[in-house]
Amino acid sequence: MKPGRGFGLGRRRLVAALGVAAALAIATAAPPAQAELPVGGLNEAISATMFSPKQVPGANDWNCKPTAVHPRPVVLVHGTFENMGFNWATLSPMLKNAGYCVFALNYGYNLLSLDQRFSGLDDIAKSADQLRAFVDRVLAVTGATKVDIVGHSQGGMMPNYYIKRLGGASKVNMLVGLAPSNHGTTLSGIQTLGKQLGLLTGFNTLAMLAAPSLVQQQVGSSFQNALFADGDTVPGVKYVVIATKKDLIVTPYTNAFLSGSNVRNITIQDQCPTNNVGHIGLNYDSPTMQNVLNVLGPNVPNFRAVCTNFGPPI
Repeated sequence: MKPGRGFGLGRRRLVAALGVAAALAIATAAPPAQAELPVGGLNEAISATMFSPKQVPGANDWNCKPTAVHPRPVVLVHGTFENMGFNWATLSPMLKNAGYCVFALNYGYNLLSLDQRFSGLDDIAKSADQLRAFVDRVLAVTGATKVDIVGHSQGGMMPNYYIKRLGGASKVNMLVGLAPSNHGTTLSGIQTLGKQLGLLTGFNTLAMLAAPSLVQQQVGSSFQNALFADGDTVPGVKYVVIATKKDLIVTPYTNAFLSGSNVRNITIQDQCPTNNVGHIGLNYDSPTMQNVLNVLGPNVPNFRAVCTNFGPPI
């Protein structure tokens, strides 16, 4: 053997071995972290209603598996005349970026909904049954035993029917309502005025045919009375309500609140007095989103949001 030949052969074998090791390391390494989704606002929400009402960034990845840090999927439930793309342009990508499995549905749509753009119109009990089926699918796919629900307006109230009447209590860990229509609304006094003018009965007769949820969300409706006749809450489920004093849709705004030892009611102006965010604006309001992330995650007692990037006063 010529001098140096063995060394050269050994060196080539060493290089080859290192190459194999490097290839194995690359093949078995954790996949690169995904880029964060952009968090939208009201402009993106309006665009979604026009062009993509059946989807929202961050939601409905049916391959998502909960982690030890975030063991429960989050189900997002929109409000009346809304859709998932409009309602959750901010919260859905925010939750996904934070590591949650996020799911959203459109419900309660009919011919007036214009291909689901303006959903949440149908009978609330039927909508709650749609939510029941959706939650069952989420649990089956993810392997989780319970979900957390975040809902806006009717979407914060309707899950109460699912929890109380359709077996949802065993499948829901927490219900977070953003300005939920829990105890009905006078719609800034329009309902009261309609009664005084003798117009409410005629309106309700027509509405029950086309959009019964509008009637069911009125203060003192038979639906509201029956839903809460046995109390506001059920044992085993945690409830959080976030409301704004500037609400002109759910009025008085305190009707959003629930009573019970397992309830936390939050008025956003108690944390940020100059925040003039309205009913719809809560969906794009930073202090509101901060509170949602807190109650779903670390759940810090006496949490106070950073008072910046307020939502629109609508």
